[in-house]
Amino acid sequence: MGQQASVLSRQGYWDADVAKFAKEAVFATLTNTNFDALNLVDKIMTADRVRQELNQVASDLEAHSRAPGSLSAAAALPEPPLPWFDAAPHPYALDVRSLVGDRPALGDVLALGSRVGLDHRRHEMQSRGLDTLLGLHEMLTYALKGICAYAHHAETLGYTSREVDAFVFEALGFLASSESRDTDKVLAMALRLGAVNLEAMELLDRANTETYGAPVPTPVRLTPVKGKAILVSGHDLRDLQELLAQTEGTGINVYTHGEMLPAHGYPGLKRYPHLVGNYGGAWYRQKSEFSAFPGAILMTTNCVLLPGKEYQGRLFTTGNMVAVPGVHHVVDRREGRAKDFSQVIARALELPGFPETEEPARTANVGFGHETVLGAAGTVLDAVGRGDLKHIFLVGGCDGRQPERKYYTDIVDSLPPETLVLTLGCGKYRFFDHDLGTLPGTELPRLLDMGQCNDAYSAIVVAKALADALGTDVNGLPLSLDISWFEQKAVAILLSLLHLGVRDIRLGPDLPAFLTPDAVALLVDKWALKVPDLRHPHDDIRHMMGQPAPRFPRRID
Repeated sequence: MGQQASVLSRQGYWDADVAKFAKEAVFATLTNTNFDALNLVDKIMTADRVRQELNQVASDLEAHSRAPGSLSAAAALPEPPLPWFDAAPHPYALDVRSLVGDRPALGDVLALGSRVGLDHRRHEMQSRGLDTLLGLHEMLTYALKGICAYAHHAETLGYTSREVDAFVFEALGFLASSESRDTDKVLAMALRLGAVNLEAMELLDRANTETYGAPVPTPVRLTPVKGKAILVSGHDLRDLQELLAQTEGTGINVYTHGEMLPAHGYPGLKRYPHLVGNYGGAWYRQKSEFSAFPGAILMTTNCVLLPGKEYQGRLFTTGNMVAVPGVHHVVDRREGRAKDFSQVIARALELPGFPETEEPARTANVGFGHETVLGAAGTVLDAVGRGDLKHIFLVGGCDGRQPERKYYTDIVDSLPPETLVLTLGCGKYRFFDHDLGTLPGTELPRLLDMGQCNDAYSAIVVAKALADALGTDVNGLPLSLDISWFEQKAVAILLSLLHLGVRDIRLGPDLPAFLTPDAVALLVDKWALKVPDLRHPHDDIRHMMGQPAPRFPRRID
């Protein structure tokens, strides 16, 4: 499907519905998003139908073209076909319906998957000594899932980019082309993805800020308040806004969870007084946290886990990518109307909610997007000039259940006072409520939460602006990136950083499992990628702060 859509787009044909489906279908394969095998089978069959329709479009256009064969699938078939793909004469020629029928049984689709999936490809590629190529293929595939997620989040708010969507088609087609045999070409495509992912994150940043306003520094209550309650997790700000609008006057308090914490910084969302706080932490803790939450729970995008019986009847999912068997699903918007969250609201009203608590109110601060941080750039640069700011650390990314991730807590808590910490993603839950005080000689908090994982764009904007002001590049800044990794969105961000030439990134707690040893060696050689010293975080701090600071000649205008 992707290859044919890419060929047609280069000839001027475009179908926005196909682009929307492609992003949602790829997003659905991202970790902790879709657990429903039959739902995924439906997406596979839809993709096959779309492929057939695009073939017909190509044939119709070719019939009116002066260059016969220029649009047909056959004309685009490279020779010879990929040796690790033997379910059809060529991946472009894979006709799913001819192999499993129009209404396939799940077992038939699983059997086909064993012939085209990762395990088969890994066996065939490793048997040919193509370990590096395999690792780079997986890096590109994982990152493609991340860019589709970001582009989908933007499209939810009405913002699309034909250039980003066309690249998604191109990358899908590339992975099934003979060019994907070439390690250098695969790496080049991965770096192109990093560049396009910057465009996708910029699009999403614009969608969020133009819809809800630029984030502003905001304290968020972490202690529950008395009353009926709904917990919202995932990433979709529009779902949260529509739920807030529908719960006005109901007496229901709305809490954020996981990656939704930064929503409190957006003026268009914080104006709802019943958005009362944040409950819980990162995604991997949700089974215990959701079990204890005394209200309804809405999961808007990825980061959902198969629920425990304690809360399965209180959990609702939404979004065309998300599916969890046995959980009520709120259908997508139709004809521009808001989603109907009435069943979520009714369930919340049935449940007890939180009782009165005497627990002291705790807070954490959010809302330090690039507009806010750059607004304080003069303060930052003056602190650099005085020697009150000697180093900036970006510590964030994805969190996970491994106990070794306490390393990130130890790093942040051990930093000297003349440092700033930028954070984003759910990795911040390792330290987000710690009071690091203010930067010496300023009122600027030392811990600045820049937002969700996609708000890595804000960090990049800030880093580039500071580099320009200090007459250097990003690698010349007193800046260190200590990033925690888990899923595919993080891979897309990593490729964006590599595209920008950023070196010496610490990526942990371990390097991604899909990166084969040879692929790791390649990335280490080109970009000095590092693994954190989990047992000796103080040594890592010393090494990161060893980089000399640039001269201080200029300000940010």
